[in-house]
Amino acid sequence: MTNEVHKFRKSLKLTQEELASKVGVTRQTIISIEQGKYVASLPLALKIAQVFGVSVEDVFNLEEGD
Repeated sequence: MTNEVHKFRKSLKLTQEELASKVGVTRQTIISIEQGKYVASLPLALKIAQVFGVSVEDVFNLEEGD
């Protein structure tokens, strides 16, 4: 699984802390998602996409073999 959380977050000029607050997680969770160390749950992925105003598929990509 890959993601574009960092790209979308930067385009909206949000800090990791601000995004975390908007979706109800810790800053550390956002860091882990951006680094690919943690896969967001479906509810969290939907919340993140909603904050960015895009579809979940625009933010999260299932790679071949996953």
